[in-house]
Amino acid sequence: MIGTDVGVGIVGLGGMGNHHARNVTELGATVVAGADLVPEQRDRFAAEFGADTYETHEELVDDDAVDAVIVTTPNRFHEPITIDALEAGCDVLVEKPLAHTLESAERIVEAEAEADGFCMVGFHNRHAASMAMFEEHHARGRFGELTHIEANYIRRRGVPGPGSWFTNEDLSGGGALLDIGVHALDLALYALGFPDITEVSGVARTTFGAQEEYADPDGFGDNWDASADTYEVDDSVSAFIRCADGQTISLEAAWATNREESMDFRIRGTEAGAQFDIGDTNIQLLGASSAGCDHYTDTQFTGDSTLTGYTEQDERFLTAVATGSEPATNTIDEALVVQRVIDAVYRSSETGRSVPVESVAGVHSSPSETSKTSGANGAGEPGETGELEAEAEADF
Repeated sequence: MIGTDVGVGIVGLGGMGNHHARNVTELGATVVAGADLVPEQRDRFAAEFGADTYETHEELVDDDAVDAVIVTTPNRFHEPITIDALEAGCDVLVEKPLAHTLESAERIVEAEAEADGFCMVGFHNRHAASMAMFEEHHARGRFGELTHIEANYIRRRGVPGPGSWFTNEDLSGGGALLDIGVHALDLALYALGFPDITEVSGVARTTFGAQEEYADPDGFGDNWDASADTYEVDDSVSAFIRCADGQTISLEAAWATNREESMDFRIRGTEAGAQFDIGDTNIQLLGASSAGCDHYTDTQFTGDSTLTGYTEQDERFLTAVATGSEPATNTIDEALVVQRVIDAVYRSSETGRSVPVESVAGVHSSPSETSKTSGANGAGEPGETGELEAEAEADF
């Protein structure tokens, strides 16, 4: 248990904000404040958690009871909220992706380097039982050298409603890649130990957003109206990533595509391989042996179903806050590498060519090295957020 003296503020009181708040409470810390533009969201949050609520994040970070801030707003607002919280002396957990653009992410990294607190990024699938078992077997040498990862996060039909912030490029920064593909990409880089990356090739497609007749059997996107609503982003992405030491990653991410849905994650090694669904409890190890006679070895491990990625991630965040230590995982340096690869995928799609990315260095033995020595390149401006906040307020 963390201790009730750790006060947490949540910015963005929709479903994800409430999910984090319940984790915080169950882990023994105290939800002391929440911020959201929507009065009804604030009222519900205050009633459930007994927390003070505010209309703006500026009011929340000025609350002396807030030691740490969890940010669950649309991507466009990650930068101003995270930077203001860091400058106020708070530690921050910001939901993935780090930001809506690479330039915005770099500004957050620069601010974190100058702050007393730290910033973690919400890649919770690293902490699922399947990944925990993979890591232990990998540490014991079960797989030999890792060579290739196939990472999939694919919905057959699962486009968020047109007109929501997810399909508005100003608010989201991108579509399926930044929303769900980012999970698969981060997990692949994490499994490989964040190696140096040499080249990225990708194609981003927008196929379904303009269709008047869009079959949506599961009702994922309510009130579909292609003619009236905003749909400016990719709904599927295919990418291939080369690393300096020869490892490769193939990535498929889609909100909608004409194939079966999949969260399949396959890892190849020189001695054995592994496969599991992203975020799942179970894992299968695949190999071959000549013991007795030539045969395949398929071993299924069933993990602890009570170990969820979100809970483990939030516990690690709160522990770092309580102890005043730097986080050992989900670091801002790793998130910046993920953001650079995403940017390279989009640039490759725009140019029709692979993109050499000498600037995308891996994260190795010194977690703070990248953020403490590099700053933003100054490109772009944070911009005014008032009008965009009004567009996104129902989704906070």
